[in-house]
Amino acid sequence: HAPLAPGTAAPNMPSRNIEIGVSTPTVADLKKHLALATDQWQANFCVVPLAHPRYWRDHRRPRAEQFTRSDLVLDSNAWCRLVVGKLSPWIRLDSADEALRKQSEAAFKQEVAWAAHLNVPAVMLPPVGSDEVNYAHCVNQALLSAPHIQFWVRVPITPPPQSTAEAAGGDEDGSSGTGAWASWNRLRCLCEHAPNLGVSLELGADLPDDEAELERWLGEPLRAVVTPAVAYLTNKRGYPTLSRRHQAALARLLQHKPRLLVSGRADAHSEGLGAHVQYLRYLVSQRLAPSQQERYEAPYYDFLQAPLQPLQDNLESQTYETFEKDPVKYERYERAVYLYLCQRHQPGGEPAVVMVVGAGRGPLVAATLRASAASGRRVRAFAVEKNPNAVVTLRGRCATEAGWDAVTVVPGDMREWEAPVLADLLVSELLGSWGDNELSPECLDGAQRYLKPGGASIPTDYTSYVAPLSSSRLWNEVKHFKDLAHFETQYVVKVHNAYPMCAPQPCFVFTHPSDARTVAEIGAIDNSRVAQLSFDVPLGGELHGFIGYFHSTLWDDGSEAVHISTEPSTESVGMFSWFPLFIPLRTPVLVPEGGRVEAAFWRNASRHRVWYEWALTEPQPSPIHNPNGRSYHIGL
Repeated sequence: HAPLAPGTAAPNMPSRNIEIGVSTPTVADLKKHLALATDQWQANFCVVPLAHPRYWRDHRRPRAEQFTRSDLVLDSNAWCRLVVGKLSPWIRLDSADEALRKQSEAAFKQEVAWAAHLNVPAVMLPPVGSDEVNYAHCVNQALLSAPHIQFWVRVPITPPPQSTAEAAGGDEDGSSGTGAWASWNRLRCLCEHAPNLGVSLELGADLPDDEAELERWLGEPLRAVVTPAVAYLTNKRGYPTLSRRHQAALARLLQHKPRLLVSGRADAHSEGLGAHVQYLRYLVSQRLAPSQQERYEAPYYDFLQAPLQPLQDNLESQTYETFEKDPVKYERYERAVYLYLCQRHQPGGEPAVVMVVGAGRGPLVAATLRASAASGRRVRAFAVEKNPNAVVTLRGRCATEAGWDAVTVVPGDMREWEAPVLADLLVSELLGSWGDNELSPECLDGAQRYLKPGGASIPTDYTSYVAPLSSSRLWNEVKHFKDLAHFETQYVVKVHNAYPMCAPQPCFVFTHPSDARTVAEIGAIDNSRVAQLSFDVPLGGELHGFIGYFHSTLWDDGSEAVHISTEPSTESVGMFSWFPLFIPLRTPVLVPEGGRVEAAFWRNASRHRVWYEWALTEPQPSPIHNPNGRSYHIGL
């Protein structure tokens, strides 16, 4: 269940400041414009036309003059740091006029080649029209020929009135914006989800009535957020400001740290676009400082990790230390043990025999001892641990820490140990990101041999949950490996750049202890499961896979229940020992608005291994992923 698997270094993802840029319709003198934008307006970059706005290229009548300025106007450092290129607004790649289409294709290739020559970091593409097949064809060629350049597709989140767009004096390449997400999604699919194709989302004067429309964009590769100058209001002092709805929308989008862009005429305000830039800097500065948990989790955002092989991997000291800092988990375990002792044992009676299986460095043992002291009930504790390095720590604590004289350290596999006495209570933290995916059922079944009749287990049950997920980022991370096996592997990941398409549903349920006690009875326990689930998806979107959670009851004495959970509706806030599970699909699938997603999940168990299989059945069937555990399994 580790956020950081053994031997895995934390990804180097330092948080960066939000960059703010400006875009004006024309740039007469690039050097002066950059000086104005960066020095006076305090912008970080400028969006600049790659060709002269009036230079209309006709492939049948080559012109003698240059189509754009020389690259010597700026040094290479300025080109790659301060400039984002923008295509000519007259380009119509899907025009029904063949001559215009050919002119547009030639100009598109010429300008992209020029952008690659300049080594600009990104090129702004015009909005996608209703018929975007040839547009996609040209863009796809550019994505492959210039993989070092990011291509930002300008997407208006709502259709701006044509008259307003013309009056704005801003970028001339406006769009009606109708079906903006659908048009973007068709383009993205035609270009095979290319990682260097992203969205420049434009927040116009009007925002969608449905808040979920904004949430859907959180699963897209959001590279920039554009705020046209005409979308701003004017406050009492004559300075630009955004409405409260715009501020809330921008705050939500800023969680993904996109670049911000102000588009409009240079004379949109008496102080130019600098007044808008300064306002955006103010909004950025008003973001709440990240909590301790957010600072811890930030380096792991959208960072894929394979789940543990719990019976093969031995955690490192640093990983144990990370788990032990969880402010919620061990407090909940201590409360659960306390309630159990108060309900089942009397003060001054015989010590309760508590076996902590998978004890690690002893945090659950320490929680048990604290619960014993608080309840006034004595315990005799056994700490069973297979990691020989952690056993050294356990024995050291027994020798040096108060109260640990009641603890017996048992080195070895809990399934093979022959206990000298039977236990009143088994305590474990064997849960994985999806509940049962780190062999908790198999391990606890094996440990039941030394549990008294009527004995108890903490946890008493756990349920895995799953929901459809749209995340171009995570899917592309898997695609990067370029093989089938990685699409048939489940990943522990702190999901960030994603859109859960609906609420999760329960999948697999396990309860402990079972009635089995003998070796034969335990061997007959069937931990295989199958679940067929149906999800109603109100908004629709591109389905890239599923996100998995769990909910566990540690103890319920009838008057108070203690839970730990990563499932959003019952989440244990502040608990960071478990990240969700990403279950990818080999091929993304479009789910229509008001559509339904139906999927099947299997948990398979044999004598030597456990593996999962999954398949989509609606809106279209997918292959069954990971049949017979061919790509990924957990060894027993």
